[in-house]
Amino acid sequence: MSGSEGSSGSAAGGGEAVAPVAASTEKKKEKSRVSKTSQILWHAHHNGAAAVRKLLEEDRTLVQARDYDNRTPLHVAALHGWIDVAKCLIDYGADVNAQDRWRNTPLADAEGAKKHGMIELLKTYGGLSYGQNGSHFEPRAVPPPLPKKCDWEIDPAELDFSNSVIIGKGSFGEILKACWRGTPVAVKRILPNLSDDRLVIQDFRHEVNLLVKLRHPNIVQFLGAVTEKKPLMLITEYLRGGDLHQHLKEKGALSPSTAINFAMDIARGMTYLHNEPNVIIHRDLKPRNVLLVNSNADHLKVGDFGLSKLIRVQNSHDVYKMTGETGSYRYMAPEVFKHRKYDKKVDVFSFAMILYEMLEGDPPLSHYEPYEAAKYVAEGHRPIFRVKGFTPELKELVEQCWAPDMNQRPSFLEILKRLEKIKEALPSEHHWHIFNS
Repeated sequence: MSGSEGSSGSAAGGGEAVAPVAASTEKKKEKSRVSKTSQILWHAHHNGAAAVRKLLEEDRTLVQARDYDNRTPLHVAALHGWIDVAKCLIDYGADVNAQDRWRNTPLADAEGAKKHGMIELLKTYGGLSYGQNGSHFEPRAVPPPLPKKCDWEIDPAELDFSNSVIIGKGSFGEILKACWRGTPVAVKRILPNLSDDRLVIQDFRHEVNLLVKLRHPNIVQFLGAVTEKKPLMLITEYLRGGDLHQHLKEKGALSPSTAINFAMDIARGMTYLHNEPNVIIHRDLKPRNVLLVNSNADHLKVGDFGLSKLIRVQNSHDVYKMTGETGSYRYMAPEVFKHRKYDKKVDVFSFAMILYEMLEGDPPLSHYEPYEAAKYVAEGHRPIFRVKGFTPELKELVEQCWAPDMNQRPSFLEILKRLEKIKEALPSEHHWHIFNS
């Protein structure tokens, strides 16, 4: 961990800060390190043995690079069966028994993917098979997350897809509008070719286990799941208003009154999720994951818990070493991008970016590509306030929510109380906008 961890870089939106040469050099090294970590993982994924070797010649420590799931370049090469890449990594001292966040070794991945040449190679160098995919585990079907015949297991025959519409797509599946017992519902359906993938099944079960416990007016309501038959499906209420991303794209900047009402709904949902001792960190809070209940846009709910983590908090100041670079770059807290220890305050940072976007009408740092935006923010910069919708109190709240030091960011309960005060103090002429936005 570098010595410049506490520095926040230049002021938000300002010019270059005058920094000591040592700090500047350290920052450049760190930027380069993040970038090279991404590069070596990318080249390992795309069978770029020559590019991997070149990166390792420049920096041997990259052989231990880790992605957001704690996977090394050797895990990536093993999964795809790229022998030349694996040999190169092993030549440079790769740990053949490194474990990812599921405790899988590269050999376990190679066995799971049936890459026989890779299996032989890794065994030659002392590779062991353990973890979720390893041969030390029985190759039986993953059981449903709760006992069978539970009250939320849905018979797929009850789902009517005759007039279904795709309303979202992801790397693991698609989200469709369908009907269940005559009611419109949203169905997250795992792609058939991934229904046997143990990691996909594990993430699916994790999301079901999380959702089944949640009950709040500002959280998308879980209705049931298909866990005993394929394809695996997760069923939630269908919200007619679409997502906040699309709403902002169509409407542009919202009036301060509407933005504050929306922000309060998000903060209510997040206050519930962050309730101790069982804290749920969303980790991917962004406009696409905030849904409008109806076309009147008078009520919001937080959804999509695919990346969320349930943490049992021993005390309120606990910080966790969790997976870095999780979520969407444009709304990502700097500590996540930098692969540092973080806690529930990452969601507060993302909330600040959403509130900024609601008042500005444009995504934060829209002139940057998402990854570049995250990098720019990690260097200490912040979006610039342009519109008049930011009262001094609102601007101060946003700035505190995206503070570089996560300990300086307020809790969602504090945010909610402050938004209520700001709403009360708004000039009365703003209030009619709530019906027009």
